Amino acid sequence: MSESESSPNETAEQEIARFSDSVARIRGWLEQTVVGQSDTLDQLMLCALTGSHALLVGAPGLAKTLMVKAMAQAFGWKYSRIQFTPDLMPTDITGYELLGRNADGGPEMVFRPGPVFANLILADEINRAAPKTQSALLEAMGERHVTVGGQTYPLEPPFLVVATQNPIEQEGTYPLPEAQLDRFMMEIHVGYPSPTQEREIVMKTTSADLTLASGDMSAEEFLALRKIIQQIPVPDHVVDFAVALCGCSRPHDPRAAEPAKAYLSYGAGPRGSQNLVMAAKARAIMDERPAPTVKDVVAVALPVLRHRLIINHRALGDGVSSDQIIDDLLKLCLTNRTWWQTSA
Repeated sequence: MSESESSPNETAEQEIARFSDSVARIRGWLEQTVVGQSDTLDQLMLCALTGSHALLVGAPGLAKTLMVKAMAQAFGWKYSRIQFTPDLMPTDITGYELLGRNADGGPEMVFRPGPVFANLILADEINRAAPKTQSALLEAMGERHVTVGGQTYPLEPPFLVVATQNPIEQEGTYPLPEAQLDRFMMEIHVGYPSPTQEREIVMKTTSADLTLASGDMSAEEFLALRKIIQQIPVPDHVVDFAVALCGCSRPHDPRAAEPAKAYLSYGAGPRGSQNLVMAAKARAIMDERPAPTVKDVVAVALPVLRHRLIINHRALGDGVSSDQIIDDLLKLCLTNRTWWQTSA
């Protein structure tokens, strides 16, 4: 093989190596601050690297806010925290117009940007605000811009929203609308640390002030990493698997599997298939592999799909969760290869 023929392969390998080194560097910065939570950090990284939003669900005191602050510091991004409360108004998020004066001294409406104008937004306890206020994020999350007073204002990339929810305290909260839930690539469940990790947390946080590690990655460098993910090829059978998995979750679809017919009111839409493939691509390249496999789709299926499946009253009565249904659908697709290839 001539040098010119081998050059493209060498370039691809160099890009993958550079990507892996950059991700390892970011993980190193995060691990200086956050103890444990390896799976959660990996899933947050998958969302960030694909330009997608994340929903963190976990009990109080599990460092959900700290993870987001550490990520913003590690990336060197402009960070904004919005504490959602019942009296929060949409303009408290997007910004508002005030009457000011122009250069000639005449009256003029002046736009005052809200906290949504940042690179990384922490929407803390998002389910505490009323639906009208929650929906103020919807345009920003989906379109990367906001409209105030008939004027559209673009949001500077990178732009990422990480929302948190407390699953314990539900009194006085408002469930997120399904349309907004679907805007999140992943619903990430944050678990308790192991005893060893908890001991390290106690020692680390009670002996000195906690400092966040700072990174040196520019926004341009980060956006270049995203382009590498977009260029990763996806085998046809991996796309078929993702499409079939979402298709069999739709109870009224001809491809519907029995668990979906029995326990679901609605299944995952096309955005679910898209996010499965994007997350699988990012996971593969983070592992220094040039293309995703079905195993990558399986690995990201729970956080990508769990908030997209709407369980029915029978599931509530039988104590069946969306995670259990996803596990059943995965087993069906993995054990019956001919079925998912033909149904896709």
